[in-house]
Amino acid sequence: MFRSDSIFSRFFGSTPLSAVAAAVLVSVSMVAAPVAEAATKSASTQKTSKKQAKSADVEKKSASKTVSAKSRNTKVAAREASSPRKVIVLKNGKRQVVASHRAAPVRAAFTPAKPSLGEAMGLRDTADALALRSSVALVMDQGSNEVLFQKNASAVLPIASITKLMTALVVMDARLPMDEVLTISEEDRDNEKHSSSRLRFGTQLTRQELLLLALMSSENRAASALGRNYPGGLPAFVQAMNRKARELGMNDSHFVDSSGLSSSNVSSAMDLVRMVNAAYRNPTIREFSTQPEHEVNVLGRTQHYVSTNRLVRGGNWEIGLQKTGFISEAGQCLVMQAKVQGRNVVMVFLDSAGKLSRFADANRVKDWLEHSPSPSSPQPHGFPSSPNLTQGPIGAQAILASQQARGT
Repeated sequence: MFRSDSIFSRFFGSTPLSAVAAAVLVSVSMVAAPVAEAATKSASTQKTSKKQAKSADVEKKSASKTVSAKSRNTKVAAREASSPRKVIVLKNGKRQVVASHRAAPVRAAFTPAKPSLGEAMGLRDTADALALRSSVALVMDQGSNEVLFQKNASAVLPIASITKLMTALVVMDARLPMDEVLTISEEDRDNEKHSSSRLRFGTQLTRQELLLLALMSSENRAASALGRNYPGGLPAFVQAMNRKARELGMNDSHFVDSSGLSSSNVSSAMDLVRMVNAAYRNPTIREFSTQPEHEVNVLGRTQHYVSTNRLVRGGNWEIGLQKTGFISEAGQCLVMQAKVQGRNVVMVFLDSAGKLSRFADANRVKDWLEHSPSPSSPQPHGFPSSPNLTQGPIGAQAILASQQARGT
């Protein structure tokens, strides 16, 4: 027997060697098990952490893609809204690209209405028995010159395109050839109010057609061309306008152009009655101002024009002469000669509030005249008891404003 056997025998007695080896293996396994379990848990934790990190990365990438996609979609939508969309169509068997324009939404800016001179002067606060919406009104018997109704009749205000009646008077007084062909040019552009016109530059019309359009349809370029083609040009024409005003006794009136676009063309209701009476004596002005519609050839195309006065185009009026006018400083204006109940009257309405109110005022005056009672009949309800109604005397403040309007 080897010596080693004796040593084992000393420590383990007679226990067999196989039993000792088994015990040692069990102890080692018991020690190694927790270590292995810890290692396994550590590896599992590391795997879980890696999976969570990878999942977080995927979520971040997905979110980033979503945000970038939204941003890209927003940019594309904005680009599509501002740029034309391409549409492919088939025409004669061929593919063609058509650009479909999309108008970008525009937010309208609120612009407060500019007050007229009459409104600034407080004339619209003047009450009257007919409840007119015009700041100034005057109704006069044409035969007897009797004032039937008046309201602020002495106020001097801008008269807008009523000016064209004076333009017509000067043109007719000059006895220029009415069949002479005149050309609309850049000089006839409206640099005062920047209004548009259907008479394009280069249009050629006779003096007669231009006068018709100026009176019937209040064509500004037509009126400008009439003044510009006067002997001596527009300055001489304006001098003739003011000279004619003096001849007619229109001492409150002043003119600076042939169209009425400038607010410095001013007059009073009393003066305008004188101008209407003078214009009424000319059969051409009477005919042209009351013509409901007319067609002219503008650079090879037919243009249809209508009267600016809705009472001429329809209604039960007998109108012998009329003219409308509007610029912001003047408000809505209207002058007319008409026959009511067999009586020839002249009506003047200045600085009316609202596009249709001047015509409504004229209708109300007409109704009042038609229902005016005889001395033995009672007064209809809603109408003034006296036809000769004077309201709103003009004070120093109004006179000062009138002088400022004329530049005096």
